[in-house]
Amino acid sequence: MDKMKVGIIGCGKISSIYMENCNKFGVLELAACADLDLSRAREQAEKYNIPRACTTDELLNDPEISIVINLTIPAVHAEVSLKALEAGKHVYVEKPLTATLEEGRLVLETAKRKGLLVGSAPETFFGSGIQTALKLIGDGVIGRPVSATAFMMSRGHEFWHPDPEFYYAQGGGPMFDMGPYYLTALVQLLGPIQTIAGITGKAHEQRIITSEKKYGKAIPVDIPTHVAGTLQFENGAIATLITSFDIFGGSTLPPIEIHGTEGTLLVPDPNTFGGPVKYRKIGESEWTEQPLLPGYAENSRGIGPADMASALLHGRPHRASGELAYHVLEAMWAFHYSSDSGRYYEMKSRCDQPAALPVDLEPYTLD
Repeated sequence: MDKMKVGIIGCGKISSIYMENCNKFGVLELAACADLDLSRAREQAEKYNIPRACTTDELLNDPEISIVINLTIPAVHAEVSLKALEAGKHVYVEKPLTATLEEGRLVLETAKRKGLLVGSAPETFFGSGIQTALKLIGDGVIGRPVSATAFMMSRGHEFWHPDPEFYYAQGGGPMFDMGPYYLTALVQLLGPIQTIAGITGKAHEQRIITSEKKYGKAIPVDIPTHVAGTLQFENGAIATLITSFDIFGGSTLPPIEIHGTEGTLLVPDPNTFGGPVKYRKIGESEWTEQPLLPGYAENSRGIGPADMASALLHGRPHRASGELAYHVLEAMWAFHYSSDSGRYYEMKSRCDQPAALPVDLEPYTLD
């Protein structure tokens, strides 16, 4: 077998890029899609030439589907992933892995009991931008990494998103929405996290939707919308991270910088796959832009499930693993726990630093 059949559950906004990309990877065959709104599933199936639109139960009962891509809202990530695992399917889920740590542990335990794999977005660290930065660090261009800064400064989503309510409910907020991109990139570049200190807050108790579909609707804000803190990694590096939906006048702060004993590395936005990547060494007055490694510089969502399929076919670990996603999930909650308790949070999970992508691969292959 050189292909694995895939089914997508959840046909909302994010599904389009997965549907567009899945069949580009030689190891995947997109066989079906499902949604609570069957008409939406049928619309996506027609648009992306997917053979079958169906209910979730029908998709899970299809013995030919090996991998389920779970693109539902965060509040039901665990419920849908657990149903898929119990049906004997490997699962790749959009970020975050689950809404709570308890759910995350249950998903990983169920996968282990069933002998199945769990993977999770974000997969942007597969992109040429992060992979180029990883190689520069590995090559010692900036010396030993000692610190990092990371900023996700935003005004929120109610002014553009047609259904923004979940961004301000439990499982939402800037940390759970965008934190996975930044934390996953930092773990890829610096390794697992050891300790976190955080402070959280919010600018407004409610938001008013100004996007067209639900214009004027007030939504309660049930989760912090400004989360700031400090992380110490197992390798000793210390990072500052701020994620916010309360930046109403814009920001010029860089997405990620890594500071080493011999220089500084500018890392591109971890919500993208491309660059630019720049560095400046001790004694230099100008930044050097590093050519990106060959690979995935465009939006390549779908590469995570493809890597999972390739790992299953070739008997190796997959990179966007459940363990990585759970470590990131714990880190996100750690900022909130630390803020609520006024204490440092010592991480209880750990994960392996994902292996770098080989640089000599044919397009849309992982092995």
